[in-house]
Amino acid sequence: MSRTPAGTDPAAAAAGWRKVPVLIVGLTVLMAAMLTAFALPAVNSGPHKVPIAVAGPSQAADAVAAKLAEARPGAFRVTKVPDADAARQRIDDRDAYGAIVLGTAPGGKPEVLVATTAGPSVAATLRALAPSLDPTAPASAVAVRDLHPPTEDDPNATGLAAGALPLVLGGYLATVAVVMVLRRPAQRAAAALGFSVLAGFTLSAMLQYGFGITDGNYALIALAVTFSTAATSVTIMGLQSLLGGPGLGLGAAMMIFLGNPLSGLASGPEWLPSGWGTFGQLLPPGAGGTLLRSTAFFDGAGSTRALIVLSCWLVGGLALFAVGSARAARRNGPDAPDATAADRAARTEAVAAS
Repeated sequence: MSRTPAGTDPAAAAAGWRKVPVLIVGLTVLMAAMLTAFALPAVNSGPHKVPIAVAGPSQAADAVAAKLAEARPGAFRVTKVPDADAARQRIDDRDAYGAIVLGTAPGGKPEVLVATTAGPSVAATLRALAPSLDPTAPASAVAVRDLHPPTEDDPNATGLAAGALPLVLGGYLATVAVVMVLRRPAQRAAAALGFSVLAGFTLSAMLQYGFGITDGNYALIALAVTFSTAATSVTIMGLQSLLGGPGLGLGAAMMIFLGNPLSGLASGPEWLPSGWGTFGQLLPPGAGGTLLRSTAFFDGAGSTRALIVLSCWLVGGLALFAVGSARAARRNGPDAPDATAADRAARTEAVAAS
């Protein structure tokens, strides 16, 4: 019995033409969403309630806080601390991006403490504001001390930000390759986790020994990159296992279109519009960026929330992967227990085309 080729079937052709405008509009909406996700945070970037500390007598600290609020309304969230040691501790613990210490520098002048590796943009803003703290002194007389400076090979502390998109995009493409090449769930899981470990240690070695971007504990940094990569990879794999092709699209939207521009890795989440930075820290790229910065420059300080977020994504991705694999096994029967929904759809299309 002969069949009408799919390309000459009038019904199939009509159905195809109906998809054309849907595809055109859908792709346009996708491009508009991408432009919004990348451009809007950049256009509206700037300090938003950046936590800083002020150490000194209460009245003087209040005066400095008022001066900062007048110079940059809404830019800083000031916490008063008793002395310079407490201010430095808050910076070391990543509870503050910088501090203003009153009356301890030579001549009783204010001293500004910054941590460039915590957020280059915040450090630059505090440096620019330093002269206004003592209008009677020349700009060069206002002491600015960097407690956590960048490396000599990356003096502007821009290396991590430059590597953010390649790390996220590379992890996504690697996971897509895994689900395209391998069919059995056990093989996919082993490949994804093995890739995360090898990539974590390899990329960390490149950051530290190849490019000189980091100079912290290599093992700690490598574990951070491994954990972040695993959370991203397993989540995407779980979405694909449960939803098939649309799961890969959803994963790209979360990790690349939203997660990367909202990660705050370039300057800190407080530099993004209010609410956007907070949301970005709940996605794997944002949490992974915070974990990487904490381990690379602060010996892991301030990484608790990032670890919790990444753990939730990792466990959630494993749960989705297990549910999707089990459902595929039940639907496919005992003859091919490891095939996924995407595999069955591909075989069905191949049979229909023949």
